[in-house]
Amino acid sequence: MKHSEQELLILKDEVIEMWKFVISQLEKSKKALLFDDIELAREIISREKRVDLYELKIESDCENHIALYCPVAIDLRLVLSLIKITSSLERIGDFTEGIARHVVQENCSILTPQLVEDLKLENMFDLVIGMLTDTYALFNSAKTEVYGKILCKDDDVDEIYKKSFNTITQHLINNPLMIRNGLELILLVRKLERIGDYCSNLVEDVVFYVDAKVLKHSNGSKLENDAE
Repeated sequence: MKHSEQELLILKDEVIEMWKFVISQLEKSKKALLFDDIELAREIISREKRVDLYELKIESDCENHIALYCPVAIDLRLVLSLIKITSSLERIGDFTEGIARHVVQENCSILTPQLVEDLKLENMFDLVIGMLTDTYALFNSAKTEVYGKILCKDDDVDEIYKKSFNTITQHLINNPLMIRNGLELILLVRKLERIGDYCSNLVEDVVFYVDAKVLKHSNGSKLENDAE
C-alpha cells in the first residue's frame, strides 16, 4: 500500500471517530432533555470542545494531504468530502450543545409529558439520530443505494417542525405567563430541525465521494441561511 493510501485511511479513521463521538453526544442530549438530567447536560457541554478539536485537526490534515500528494479522482473527492463532513459534524455538535444548554438553564421547564408527546419531540430526536447513524453506516460501507430513505427522514423532521408552531402557540394561549419559555422551546425544536438539515448535507457529501454525483442543487440546499 502506498504511503498516500495509508494517510487516507488514517484521515478516514479520524472522521469515523469524530462521527461516533457526535452520535454519542446527540443520544445523550435526547436523554438529558427528556429526563431533565442537568448533570448529563453539563457533561455534553464540557465535551463539546472535543468536537471543535476534531474539526480543526482533520481539516488541517486534509489540507496537508492535498498539498503533499495532489490526489485526483476518487481520492480527491474523499479528501474534499471529509473536510465538508467534519464541518457538518461540528455544526451538529454545536446544536447538540445548544440543546444541553436549554436543559441547564431550565429554559424548557414547561415541557410536560403531554407537551413532549404533542410536539413529537422524542420522535424528532429518533429521526435525527437515525439519520446521523444511517449516514455513518453509508460512509463506512460506501454503498449509497439507500440514501433516498435517509433523506426522506428529513422531510418527516420538517413536517414535525412545521406543526410544532401551532402546538406551542396553543399551549401559550392556555398559559400566557410562559411566553418566554415558549419562545425558548421554539428555538430548541429549531435546533433539531437544523440537525436534520445537516444530516442531509452529510448524505450529499457521502454520495459525492462514492458516486461522483452531486445532489445538492437537485434537491435544493436548506443550509444557506444558518439561523439558530
